Amino acid sequence: MKIEFAPLQGYTEDAYRRIHNKFVGGVDAYYTPFIRLEHGGLRSKDLRDIRPEFNEGVNVIPQIIANGGKEFQTVLDAIREFGYSRVDINMGCPFPLQTRHGRGAGLMQAIDRVKEICDIVRATSDVQFSAKMRLGLDFHDEWRNVLPILNGTPLVHVAIHPRVASQQYKGEVDMEAFSSILQDSVNPIMYNGEIHSVEDIKRIENMYPNLAGVMIGRGLLARPSLAREYVDGQEWDEDKRNTLLRTMHMAFLEHLQGIIPNEMQLLSKVRCFWEYMEPEIGKKPYKKIMKAGNMKNYLKAIAEL
Repeated sequence: MKIEFAPLQGYTEDAYRRIHNKFVGGVDAYYTPFIRLEHGGLRSKDLRDIRPEFNEGVNVIPQIIANGGKEFQTVLDAIREFGYSRVDINMGCPFPLQTRHGRGAGLMQAIDRVKEICDIVRATSDVQFSAKMRLGLDFHDEWRNVLPILNGTPLVHVAIHPRVASQQYKGEVDMEAFSSILQDSVNPIMYNGEIHSVEDIKRIENMYPNLAGVMIGRGLLARPSLAREYVDGQEWDEDKRNTLLRTMHMAFLEHLQGIIPNEMQLLSKVRCFWEYMEPEIGKKPYKKIMKAGNMKNYLKAIAEL
């Protein structure tokens, strides 16, 4: 079953993707944090993140977040200039900063704008598309209005996070709704949400043998070896996982040292590497890393893992 790395803003940028792919892999594709229009233009940091020279050897799929056909077409045209033949459509971002502008999960209540985007998809012959969506913005049945539109659109897959946006990442996932989508979808379906272990992947695989695959975000940030363990059919012991964490972290730190000269700014940015790892490394080591006030104490805390 395919394992794909979901994007998270501020975490899964080009350097992290390269490092993860080099030192552990096990992932079929990496999605970029969403690319959007801001003040009428594309952000330079988004365009830099998808430049081919920063993603060499990594199977990268740019993701677009847009509030309708006009924004979507503008971002798509910019991505195509870099030669990409796969693009993902973000219909799942739960954060109000985006949804209140009709982007991400905000599209789940904007059927006409979903149709605009799908019209562009059907008219674009040189790019394949996938989509990622939630059950809805506020209600668990809003997908019922969107799925027929997606069913009339050729997509590589639709990744489903079975929560509504107002839940963000809290509360129970709605597996009954997910099962209904899987049954009613013409396009292949991937599962996303609350995957933290090899057992979780196997459980989803056993429940849904016709699934196209799973998309994992926070679970892979917490345990970067997770996909590799599943692919190889063997879970890693704690020492091996910690060795990988130290190796990946040092590569990430070396990259950041080349672009951030200020120690405190560097410390603030590099700590993002550990943000989701408390369940993996333990509460006490996590606190020591996150509370280190200087680089010396920070590196000491990591060496003690």
